[in-house]
Amino acid sequence: MFIGHYAPAFIAAASRKAPSLAVLIVAVQVLDYAFFSFALLGIEHYRLTPNFTASNWLDLYDMRYSHSLLGAAVFGALFGGLVLAFTRSRAAAGIAFACVLSHWLADWIVHAPDLTLAGSPPKLGLGLWNHPLAEHTLEVLLAFGSLAYYAACTRAAGPRAGLMLGLFAGVLALFQVLDWFSPRTTDVSAAQPLLALFAFTVLSALAMLVQATRSKVSEPRRVA
Repeated sequence: MFIGHYAPAFIAAASRKAPSLAVLIVAVQVLDYAFFSFALLGIEHYRLTPNFTASNWLDLYDMRYSHSLLGAAVFGALFGGLVLAFTRSRAAAGIAFACVLSHWLADWIVHAPDLTLAGSPPKLGLGLWNHPLAEHTLEVLLAFGSLAYYAACTRAAGPRAGLMLGLFAGVLALFQVLDWFSPRTTDVSAAQPLLALFAFTVLSALAMLVQATRSKVSEPRRVA
């Protein structure tokens, strides 16, 4: 799963108690930030195996730290702790923690069995990636349905609000299409983790632009 991971961030960002959209966009991808960083450092590993699943060739055989349930909880607690330190809001910290943990749950639905509870077997995963039509449909519905919900729960706070939201949606769609349909290779190189980290960072930056042009409907109007 790629853009479907952002659904909890869009939904949570509509709440007044939640941290900002950009923070939540980072939160839902913390585990992948960790995995691709660890892959660059040789701490965790993956292979590209032809037809490993029907949707992609990712053989994620070693994700003991970033994609164990225990690891996800630890990363979630650390990220939630940072949010608490900056916001002094337990509710915001709890929402951030839940968004980090949501990544593992979403991966459990789509991955071939490669997730663990605490870094060692049994390996878990329902394998929806082996049913591309269902997985692709779920991904699109999650991402754009939740983005529509976020838009409905917020109001434009500037003349560029629609442009920023449309740009964000367009880049989401572009990145997902590239992920699905780019030429496959079996060569593992530093370029792949770097591209993934770049994509996550671009989407986080765009989320900052979106949140700057929208305000939550439930917030009181500012008096000029």
